[in-house]
Amino acid sequence: MQLYQPINVPKGVADGIWIVDGPLVVYSLGPLRVPFPTRMALVRLHDGSLFVWSPTELDARLAFEVGRLGEVKHLVSPNRLHYSHIGAWKKAFPGAIAWASPGARERAASHGSGAVFDRNLREGPDDAWGAEIDQLVFRGSRVLEEVVFFHRASRTLMLADLIENFERDKVGGAAHFVLGLAGVADPDGSAPLDMRLTFLGHRDMARRCLGRVLAWDPARVVIAHGRWYEERGAEELRRAFRWLS
Repeated sequence: MQLYQPINVPKGVADGIWIVDGPLVVYSLGPLRVPFPTRMALVRLHDGSLFVWSPTELDARLAFEVGRLGEVKHLVSPNRLHYSHIGAWKKAFPGAIAWASPGARERAASHGSGAVFDRNLREGPDDAWGAEIDQLVFRGSRVLEEVVFFHRASRTLMLADLIENFERDKVGGAAHFVLGLAGVADPDGSAPLDMRLTFLGHRDMARRCLGRVLAWDPARVVIAHGRWYEERGAEELRRAFRWLS
């Protein structure tokens, strides 16, 4: 398996925004163990502080490199599955505010993760980043509401699990075949099939959310798992969400 090297270092996307490719996490799909590549994003706000989206595993090198970019001020869980490293980041950067997405507090408490949240994300952006980053809660799923973010200056959209796009050389041939059946294999990544099924009966709501996201006209789409979209962002969104048609 190949990681998105180098890992645990910020890589520039555009002025004021970086991604960090993290280590693999392994999930079990029946008898198959699937390695999931991980990714987070950093945005430098107008006051020089950092907005940290979907924090990945923290090590000393990453903490040092991030500290060089600015003061870590906001630790953001985009959905209730993306919170597990916020506790470690909070310990390393105790002045940061930990933001909970819908369901993240409850899941963290039930799993004993050690993540403690300070505030809840809302439908629209907080005043701390509202001039630079837009957001909405992508609704329609019965089990997972994700908060999606859009960095206006770079026209970069950030999605955690609404699109996954696993490459064969990152997960292996057998896993890539299975992930293809689930609709999350490159080059045709999308939301996983099991997640799509949770939108049944509420797709009109999801279509309205997608319409708002497309109105932002993203040039690129950063995703947490797999190859992200460095260009033709809106086009890739329409492709990946055709299941809502």
